Amino acid sequence: MANYYTPKEITLNFAASANQKKNIRLIKFCILAILGGVFIAFGGLLSVMVAGGMPEIGAGNPGLVKFIAGALFPVGLIMVSITGADLFTSDCAAFSYATLQRQIRIKTFFKYLVLSYIFNFVGTQIVAYFLSYEVGLLDKQPWQTYLHHYSEAKVNQDFIKVLIKAIGANWLVCLGMFMGYSAKDISGKCIAIWIPVMIFVTLGYEHSIANMFFIPAAIYSGADIAWSTFIIQNLIPATIGNFIGGAFFVGCVYWYIYLKD
Repeated sequence: MANYYTPKEITLNFAASANQKKNIRLIKFCILAILGGVFIAFGGLLSVMVAGGMPEIGAGNPGLVKFIAGALFPVGLIMVSITGADLFTSDCAAFSYATLQRQIRIKTFFKYLVLSYIFNFVGTQIVAYFLSYEVGLLDKQPWQTYLHHYSEAKVNQDFIKVLIKAIGANWLVCLGMFMGYSAKDISGKCIAIWIPVMIFVTLGYEHSIANMFFIPAAIYSGADIAWSTFIIQNLIPATIGNFIGGAFFVGCVYWYIYLKD
């Protein structure tokens, strides 16, 4: 007996997750979305504390530091998946399946995406402000310099470049969630999620929920970044690109391949 599901079964399992979320009480969904933001922020904070703590290695081998950050960040999405927390970016694919299967309406689709997005933001700020800045993790060197440079680079890009990089990010994140549904055991799920997410972070693509942690954390700790700059230059194009990457390249594509008669 195989210890993994077929691609069609994976697609059905992923679609079923949207219906499960739709059927729970709204307050519980909002709490799950807060937890999703918290867990992604924990993954981001871990990557900053480790990758940002090796400036000498980064000066000689910047690719290695990018890989280390990429290798650590996926713990956030793994926690989201295993605990059943909610994440806007993976919802872009999950709710697309349910919508295309006519199990939920378009209005419901966007309602849950908006709620997820708002409460993911709340969760990321809990970690960015209270569990990072307020406890002094980000006011010391070399971590502060690393985070500030990392965040400043994110907001100093063309709108279209951020949007395209965000498509790549959520294509890989939703692919990670898709692959995670293939496993029938915890270790298989962790490995399946880790691979695509490690790739997106190492390549420097843009994930809107992760950036809700990184850039505000930099702002709280004194980076010369205005909230308006963060929202306009990064968050808006990253959100649009994430929606396209998840809803189309994973949601629509695998629905068409495996579920459309």
